[in-house]
Amino acid sequence: MSVLLIAGSPSERSRSAALLDSVSQRLRLRGATIERLHIRDLSPQALLLGDTAHRTIAAAVDQVARARAIVVATPVYKAAYSGVLKVFLDLLPQTALKNKTVLPLATGGSPNHMLALDYALRPVLQSLAARHILPGVYATDSQVTLTPEGAHHIGADIAARLDEAVATLFAEGLRLPATTGFEPIAFSRVRCSV
Repeated sequence: MSVLLIAGSPSERSRSAALLDSVSQRLRLRGATIERLHIRDLSPQALLLGDTAHRTIAAAVDQVARARAIVVATPVYKAAYSGVLKVFLDLLPQTALKNKTVLPLATGGSPNHMLALDYALRPVLQSLAARHILPGVYATDSQVTLTPEGAHHIGADIAARLDEAVATLFAEGLRLPATTGFEPIAFSRVRCSV
């Protein structure tokens, strides 16, 4: 099972990248094959000119095509996802996400921007024919903090939501049983008294 992690931040080290790193660790523990795509590493000129034949753009589009599931992370700027992510999504074929499950992640300065996942990013993912868009995880700057060593620390509340999101990705997106909750019981085994 191949999961593509798309980093939609123009910064190399960002809070949204820290969320992706955390999801990557959880996916690896479950045996998933992980690929990464850092949009900031693609040719800026090719992105802005819509040059889909450029080798970096063609390779990125191919990564999307090969993936069974996609996790996309973005910072929220001015109530919308990042411009570099928008430019990349605009270059994808109209059915690029067909039969794929997508888990959106976002970070922002305050809770005021959390609806950007639903009102800005989700419609674009839907227009690319995503089979299933999972409930997103939004974290504020106070929930993903920078440590004195220069690493990011993810708060317990966001870590728990990421655990749940990855379990849902496996259960619904990759059709593998979730490891949390109760084991499913066949209806024929249900006993009730009246």
